Amino acid sequence: MTNAAVPAKTPFSHTLSWALWDWGTSAFSVLITTFVFSRYIVSDYFIDPDVVAAYKPREGVTITGGFEERVYNAASAALTAQLGWALAIGGVIVAILAPIVGQRTDQGGRRRRWLTINTLITVAATFGMFFIQGSPAFFMAGIVLVAVANIFYEMANVNYNAMLLQISNPKNMGRISGFGWGMGYVGGIVVLVIALFGFILSDVHWFGVTNDNGANIRAIVLIAAVWSLVFSIPAMTLIPENVAVDPDGGKGIFASYGKVFRKVASLWRDTPETFYFLFASAVFRDGLVGVFTFGGILAGKVFGLGDTEVILFAIAGNLVAGFGVFLGGYLDDLFSSKSVIVWSLVGLVISGGLLYINHEGGPATFWVFGLLLTLFVGPAQSSSRALIGRLARPNEEGELFGLYATTGRAISFITPALFAYFITLGGADYWGILGIVTVLAVGLALLLPIKIKPLR
Repeated sequence: MTNAAVPAKTPFSHTLSWALWDWGTSAFSVLITTFVFSRYIVSDYFIDPDVVAAYKPREGVTITGGFEERVYNAASAALTAQLGWALAIGGVIVAILAPIVGQRTDQGGRRRRWLTINTLITVAATFGMFFIQGSPAFFMAGIVLVAVANIFYEMANVNYNAMLLQISNPKNMGRISGFGWGMGYVGGIVVLVIALFGFILSDVHWFGVTNDNGANIRAIVLIAAVWSLVFSIPAMTLIPENVAVDPDGGKGIFASYGKVFRKVASLWRDTPETFYFLFASAVFRDGLVGVFTFGGILAGKVFGLGDTEVILFAIAGNLVAGFGVFLGGYLDDLFSSKSVIVWSLVGLVISGGLLYINHEGGPATFWVFGLLLTLFVGPAQSSSRALIGRLARPNEEGELFGLYATTGRAISFITPALFAYFITLGGADYWGILGIVTVLAVGLALLLPIKIKPLR
């Protein structure tokens, strides 16, 4: 099958195999980078035990402020900052490599091969996290594994996103893109339920696992690794390899970078709507990432949700997001990708603004407006991917998806910076909501004037 001549109807087995990759790797997203391992690696397990013991209130003793609390808070913040720097370095690496990976797999006909390689490395790094015991001595190894796994997960996504053109056509691209996102959300729900009931709710868990040295979290890591591997196998084996249009296209790194720069220049010159969409989407996609990145923090520190409630919210949020993305996929094909993105961003800005205004409303407020945010996030993500597919010229899909990944990574500091800035400005955690809303609003403003002319 060539990329230039996608048949009017592709086998459902190919579509399902493609979507199952998202179902499977959702375990990495929700269990490793968002709700479980990332919270574990910056928890008290990895702070000097003497610092924790000095600060944590003992029975009959209440500590409100003082030197011990300042030392503890500084140690806790240092862990978070180091994790952030590790992920930032990984993001830079992805930004540098993503367009090259996309271009070389397009031209050389090795898209499925590199999806397989990148996925297997992600799984191996995830499996390595099982050995990160709850002790400060394991912290550095833990954040390195998270960064490495995230790098190869993002690289695999470049190949995976480009495969959308192999298993869809212009009439069903929005629905199939939404189907993939939706499968990811549903898969996330299933593994979160397994994690919650198997290894979170009680003191002694399935198979006799306890909480000692983070054993229950490390068991969840194994679930993430196995789940990701098993459900990625269909995409790695059943979807046909793309046909090489330039067998020598994989030779010469500098030549590949030269092609990337020429591609950017040609986008500016020949298809400015694609160039400007890449920029606008980089902004609002960074805001979308911020919704998930800081959602757990806001849930606990501002609205008072406990650890179990956060996971319950994550399950509900994935369910609502899955419904939103399936609905958005049909609206995408019925109207247009841009329309779905615009209205999703409008919904996000309004929901985020109401969440900020009602920041003293407690858990009930977060459940209502937080779930509204998740409803709109999925369609914006899915339709953005579908629109890139519609804008891509034949045999250039992976390269454009690589640039799509790069532009998103290139400015991935914006939402964290504004989140921190608004908190500093307002002196309270809930002010960070305005930082996220600002990024989404700016992305919406940049998108509105662009006149998009899809090729597909």
